[in-house]
Formats: sequence, structure tokens, C-alpha cells
Amino acid sequence: MQNINRILVVSRMTTSSITAVHYGVSLAKKYGAMLYVIHVIHDPFSLEGWNLPLPNLEKDYQNLLKKMKQQLNDIIKNENQDGLQIEVLMPEGDPTEEIMKTVKEKNIDLLVMLAHEEGHLEHLLFGRSNKKLLMMMPCSILLVKKEPEPCINKPFCN
Repeated sequence: MQNINRILVVSRMTTSSITAVHYGVSLAKKYGAMLYVIHVIHDPFSLEGWNLPLPNLEKDYQNLLKKMKQQLNDIIKNENQDGLQIEVLMPEGDPTEEIMKTVKEKNIDLLVMLAHEEGHLEHLLFGRSNKKLLMMMPCSILLVKKEPEPCINKPFCN
């Protein structure tokens, strides 16, 4: 069996991502591994160059990024009570490309990500990255299964 020295958890800032981070923390503790948590900032609307008359849009976007970073830090702080080495990464770009680039640059041994199929809203925001990553990944992958919740009175259910 290959040694697990570097683990990368893919976060999508959903409540289900907390489960994936929990698995990553548990495995990093067990193997004494370095843990990376990545949340790729993907702007599906690509507002750059549109010159839209929305004066607060850039400010709102920056506030959203700041809030997402704080939420991710809070999740990791709650999970990490033992001084584990954790690095949070928030690159901007295409999720699949950024995750692949990080896996190669950080020499990742294990990728941890949610196993669910993306819904319509997630597909818009993140693209169909799970399928691409499964086919292209040069390291082992742990898919975290989260039981789906009932789709009652939720606006973006499939």
C-alpha cells in the first residue's frame, strides 16, 4: 500500500462538505499526513469585461469570498483540535483544472471529495467536475457518500 503523506479535500461550501473535511482530518491524524483543503472560486458569470452598471457587484463578490474563507476556516478550526498541519487553498479558475494542478504541485497521495452527482445549480456554479476528476486523477480518491436529504420545499432540487 502506498504511504499517505499528503491529503487534499475538495470543499464546495455546502453542509455536505463538512463531512468530507471530517474524513480528511480523521485520515490526516491517522496517517500523520499534511492536509490541504481546497475551495476553487469559480465565477460562472465571468463579469470581467462586461462593463455592467452594477456598482456594488465587485464589492459584494469580495464580501462573499471573504465570508466563504471564514466559513471554511471555521469548519477546519472545529475539526482540528490537535494541531494538525492544514493548509487552506482558495484558487480562482476552473475547478477541475485547479484541483488537478494542486494535486500535481503538492504531490497529493489521496483526494477526498463528495460522491454525489451535482444538481443543476451546482453544475452552473462548479461545472461537472466529479466525473472529469475521477477519470483524470493521478492519485487515489476517497468518495464520501452523504445520504441525500428529502427534496421537500427546496427550490433547487432535481
